[in-house]
Amino acid sequence: MIDWSLSVHRTPEGRPTLPVERTDTALSRSIRRSPPMRWPAENTMLKFTSRWRFKPPEDGRFFTCAIPGPALNAFENLISTVAAQGSNRWDTIEHFKGYFARASGSTHVWSSSESWAETDLWSYSRSASENAPRFLEAFYDACEDLRKESTDDFFVPEVSDINAICEEHGIGYFIEPPNLVLRDSMSFPVAVTERPQSLADSALDLMEQSLQRAEELLRENRGREALQELLWLLESIATAFRGLATESGTIQGKYFNQIAKEMRSSRSGATRERIFEWISSLHGFLSSPTGGGIRHGLDLNQGVRLSLNEAKLFCNLIRSFISYLVTEHERLAGAGEKAG
Repeated sequence: MIDWSLSVHRTPEGRPTLPVERTDTALSRSIRRSPPMRWPAENTMLKFTSRWRFKPPEDGRFFTCAIPGPALNAFENLISTVAAQGSNRWDTIEHFKGYFARASGSTHVWSSSESWAETDLWSYSRSASENAPRFLEAFYDACEDLRKESTDDFFVPEVSDINAICEEHGIGYFIEPPNLVLRDSMSFPVAVTERPQSLADSALDLMEQSLQRAEELLRENRGREALQELLWLLESIATAFRGLATESGTIQGKYFNQIAKEMRSSRSGATRERIFEWISSLHGFLSSPTGGGIRHGLDLNQGVRLSLNEAKLFCNLIRSFISYLVTEHERLAGAGEKAG
């Protein structure tokens, strides 16, 4: 006679499910391999608008309702890569299966074999993919829970890996732990003037590489490093003004603050004076240890770290100023050529 108490499965809330009859062999395998499922702690679960669990935003420029097929394949391939590590492939498959079962409204029950576990995982993941926020929540929570139990040499996908798949396949969300954020037109960086003729090719290549690197850092939620990259680019482009003639003389400064001051005073009362005042104020705030703490370190007693949202705002402001500087440099360089 089978002792059913040894094979009771429970819901995430702790309630037992109805037993399913099985052979003694399957039962012993279940007892031997099936560990208790551990759901993520409150501080690790992905957070988003509760309404999205029932009705995600309608598709528009991006896929927001469901995970598209190619993206689903990419996530499943990532799970397969994780599961292939070490000797516990079955355990890892069951781990992800539990989270996707929960996301699809089902109860997780340990499969009778590794191959069935894999089949069940893909079935649950496809069911969960019909609601994009719940799918991303399941994948993120599963990864974060697995990371806590893994050694340093065991690869677990990072937030940047998830965001990269979402961006590549046009999914309208990105993760800013602990939040799932709806992607919209405001999240795109301000465009910078493309390849102005007044700058040398080497300078243009440097500018494009720096802008691209800053975007990559933002996608990886590394706001401070993105700001450092753009501040460096802002200071570098300012040096291109050295030697250019303005209404009040030739720019002589070597460093950003000197050049900005000369540009600000070269046309008193005009829009340029106000713009360079804003540029200098932003540069000073972000450089200060009690301000942004980006260039000279953060004051550990009085400084306040910038949030990712603040970093994105400042990145877009700097990109706007860079675009203005590039256009102004082209104008002044062109005026100098005509005068010559």
